[in-house]
Amino acid sequence: MGKRIISRRRGAGTGPYRSPSHRHHGAIYLPSPSLSGEATVVGLAQAPGRTAPVVELRTAQGVSVRLVASAGLATGEKVSLHTGPVRRGSVLALSAIPDGTLVSNLEVNPFDGGRLVRAAGTSALVVAHSEGEVTIQLPSGAFKTFLPTCRAQVGTVAGGGRLERPIIKAGKKVNAYRSMSRPAFKVRGVAMNPVNHPFGGGSHQHVGRPSTVKSGSWPGQKVGRFSKSQRRKRTGRGGGR
Repeated sequence: MGKRIISRRRGAGTGPYRSPSHRHHGAIYLPSPSLSGEATVVGLAQAPGRTAPVVELRTAQGVSVRLVASAGLATGEKVSLHTGPVRRGSVLALSAIPDGTLVSNLEVNPFDGGRLVRAAGTSALVVAHSEGEVTIQLPSGAFKTFLPTCRAQVGTVAGGGRLERPIIKAGKKVNAYRSMSRPAFKVRGVAMNPVNHPFGGGSHQHVGRPSTVKSGSWPGQKVGRFSKSQRRKRTGRGGGR
């Protein structure tokens, strides 16, 4: 009797694959627009489940705010929230950030809290301001336009050198990836036993069957590649794309 393939067993992170969210800092987004003025960096902390550290700010009103840390921030520094000069770690509207500035934690829609460029060591570049839009070059190299009222953090996300330090032991990698609810290792199907994967088994590592699969296959059989005819979207108007 066969078993569920590992991707199906993992699912959305259930059972032994569930992320230990009780150790996480929770959702971290840009602060409410009602908080404006200067804020002071009171602490930096490593955030399990994130590649970048988290910075804690204290506003003049005594409100505590947590953000994804910008590279170079130190305890005691001042940052601007919505109004003030362009400083490292500040949260400002794109209309107030000059061309050529590196930014991170970008909002796709105004006041959504920040959705893009949040991984450690990543940054986007403010390219140009025009009437009604701001052009940003994303880490992928693609250019995207945003509304001037969208907010962003000034500077690069901290933790950029994390990949330069090797993980010596496999167990440490398992624990690190489990916190992010991601698989630490990906095993090829042909390297598995027949009970674990449809491509497993044999006297040498080979698929042993057509590697293309139709979209109507049952889940345990749905491994391999979808053929172009199966991936083509049927519109009902002549069977075209």
